[in-house]
Amino acid sequence: MRNFNFQRISLQTKILSYTLGLVFLVLLLLTGVYYYLEIKQTENHIGTMALNVAKSVAVIPEVIDAFEHEDPSSIIQPIAERIRQEVGAEFIVVGNTEDIRYSHPKEERIGQTMVGGDNELALVYGESYISKAEGSLGTSLRGKTPVFNEQQDIIGVVSVGFLIGHIQSVFLQDLKTFAGWALLVFTIGTVGSIILARSIRKDTLGLEPSEIASLYRERHAILQSVKEGIVAVDNMGTVTLINQSAKTMLGITGEAVGKPIEALFPNTQMHRVLKTGENETNQEIQLKNHSVIVNRTPIQEAGETVGVVASFRDRTEVKQMVNTLSEVKKYSQDLRAQTHEYTNKLYTISGLLQIGKVDDAIAFIHKEAQAHEIQNKILFEQIKDPTIQAILLGKLSKASEQKIRFHINEESSLGAAYLEADTSSLITIFGNLLDNAFEAVSHKAEKIVTFFVTDIGHDLVFEVADNGTGLNKEKMNELFMRGYSTKNGTNRGFGLSLVKEAIDTLGGTIEAYNPNTGGAVFTVFLPKMRRRSTDHERFNR
Repeated sequence: MRNFNFQRISLQTKILSYTLGLVFLVLLLLTGVYYYLEIKQTENHIGTMALNVAKSVAVIPEVIDAFEHEDPSSIIQPIAERIRQEVGAEFIVVGNTEDIRYSHPKEERIGQTMVGGDNELALVYGESYISKAEGSLGTSLRGKTPVFNEQQDIIGVVSVGFLIGHIQSVFLQDLKTFAGWALLVFTIGTVGSIILARSIRKDTLGLEPSEIASLYRERHAILQSVKEGIVAVDNMGTVTLINQSAKTMLGITGEAVGKPIEALFPNTQMHRVLKTGENETNQEIQLKNHSVIVNRTPIQEAGETVGVVASFRDRTEVKQMVNTLSEVKKYSQDLRAQTHEYTNKLYTISGLLQIGKVDDAIAFIHKEAQAHEIQNKILFEQIKDPTIQAILLGKLSKASEQKIRFHINEESSLGAAYLEADTSSLITIFGNLLDNAFEAVSHKAEKIVTFFVTDIGHDLVFEVADNGTGLNKEKMNELFMRGYSTKNGTNRGFGLSLVKEAIDTLGGTIEAYNPNTGGAVFTVFLPKMRRRSTDHERFNR
């Protein structure tokens, strides 16, 4: 009965109740924290002020000299009272080493013994401190300091105090201000909750959550215009919905609704999701003559799985999209790094010329020209593949911008262009391995990345090494799996899996290990005369 009544509460009422309850709870907690911190801060502030006033009075020459006078109070009392009225203290009492008062707000108490019993630290040990004690005027927070003569002997004590009642009145004034702001926040929260509830109700066309769930279960939206294939089954594995794209991929010409899913989609694995009730995403399976990526989502009702929706798309299209995006992104990043680096160098030359440092500018130009001459010799005379040349030029600029010593081995050589049709694969391999190496050394004081390539023999061989933290030996088997990453954050773990897929497409192999000198080394072998992959024919319909 309670569950039924709860379900019948409107969405607007639930939102208002939850939001206002949360706002009230937060304000209550903040008030408690504010009370504790503010009372401590107020006492500390007033105690410090009392101590500073006491120290100021204790060093007044007239006060020090008055201790040698026949009637010290006649000199000290006017001074103490004037200062007390200016600072708003409850009392400023000056006493001698015998605790006899020389000043007091009530003149009739001058000459009497000081009350509180907290003068020992000042009169005996010469310390300045803050204390709380019961005096003749009531409980007060006091700042006490000794009075020294010219011979640095203790001749008396100064006590400046504020009554606890005064401190509490200061705090209560601040608390009233805080309470006003808290009330304003609660009002804003109330108004915001009402607006939010009305907005949500408008967005749901006035439907309550139970009504929306019912509509969702009865007719799950299947968009016939989407390119992905979509199939829905009930808890018995019978097809309830299917779109035209799914029919085309599965080769179905007649009616499919009401038939067992196994008869239409033999390796679907949708029954597994019916049993586990868990999502399965980015699963690669073979569908007739196509390799497709499948996502399976269970349909839940009252905590039970009552059906499954599967969507699938041709893997060829997904791969082409990923490679294209990766290629564009890497070229964009490398060009931006190169532009930034050369702009900085031009600004440096311009600055040297403007301040008359012509020789320094010429020396800087010669140094850069010499460095580029060495790089250009390796890049354009020893490495002749235009794709690899472009990648290395971009990475050299990026490394310079990130203060990384990117060294291309002088023994590197590549005699001719390597399969121009596989430019995208080469960009994926080179770009991701070099980017991973740059990121691996980003935290090192000395950042070093080396690159080597050769086509001597039957294979194109290149090697990327860094002086980073190295690879996890216990998880070497997972290194090239999609989603595996040693870095923090989301959207990680795709670079090396893309590298492995590109290498497989080119018929090559990759090795990874940690050298004795530290860091990590990746070595890639790509056959010059490789066998042609049949992926293209397999993915085409």
